[in-house]
Amino acid sequence: MLSYSVLDANVVDVEKRRNPSKHYVYIINVTWSDLTSQIIYRRYSKFFDLQMQLLDKFPIEGGQKDPKQRIIPFLPGKILFRRSHVRDVAVKRLKPIDEYCRALVRLPPHISQCDEVFRFFEARPEDLNPPKEDYGSSKRKSGSSVWKKI
Repeated sequence: MLSYSVLDANVVDVEKRRNPSKHYVYIINVTWSDLTSQIIYRRYSKFFDLQMQLLDKFPIEGGQKDPKQRIIPFLPGKILFRRSHVRDVAVKRLKPIDEYCRALVRLPPHISQCDEVFRFFEARPEDLNPPKEDYGSSKRKSGSSVWKKI
């Protein structure tokens, strides 16, 4: 157990990234037990990985033996979608993922302060210096269109 822990985590928005490939990240404002706050960015797949780790580490709290004993919150499920709907899916997940984060940090300390939760919310180098998107250069100019085969 760590003496330094997450007090609160709010998902405030989604943001499109282009590197290493096009994807969306959730922008999360994390408040720590020393009352400092930090913005971090996480893809949905990282939430999914955390959820799997927690369910493996805490099978009783995950409801594997008795669903009535489950206290680990449910994560919005994976969704199959067409490429043109990626932003819609990311935006629709924002509120449920925010609720997931808030519920997660309010769990009993043996879960909310475990290494997996701490590492998930801990700032990474890419959080401290997020990529700067140059939206102006992505606009197609007539005569110089570049088409990418998907």
